[in-house]
Amino acid sequence: MATYVLLTKVTAAGVKTLQSNPRRIKKVNEEIEAMGARVVAQYATLGRYDFVNIVEAKDNETISRVSVGLGARGTVQIETLSAIPIETFIRTIGRKSK
Repeated sequence: MATYVLLTKVTAAGVKTLQSNPRRIKKVNEEIEAMGARVVAQYATLGRYDFVNIVEAKDNETISRVSVGLGARGTVQIETLSAIPIETFIRTIGRKSK
């Protein structure tokens, strides 16, 4: 499984949804799992983004489906980042090109 960081901004419509039903966040996590990904960690944050989610998915196609599917609802804007484990990163940049 690959790891991804989802940086989420809640839209005005999303704020209304959260105010009326804060537990909706948990339902969205279940929907993410139904799309083939898994929420590993989730944080509400103060600042530029409202939520930071660490998500595992099989591949870029799966996480694209999750990100676009959630964004299409109009309640959030998501920036998705691929996260590379640091040891993998070190090995990769340490390889000499031929």
